Amino acid sequence: MTYAADRLYEEAAYIAYHFHWGQDQILDLTHADRIRWVQEIARINTRINDG
Repeated sequence: MTYAADRLYEEAAYIAYHFHWGQDQILDLTHADRIRWVQEIARINTRINDG
């Protein structure tokens, strides 16, 4: 199974925007690690917005 390029760019942009990581650093992550970071960033944003 392949991973949709649009989804990969979306994840990379989200992580890069919030953590200022470079493209290579983000793309070197496994899919599971990228998803985990996306989830963690979302949790942080939720706490900040609800705070």
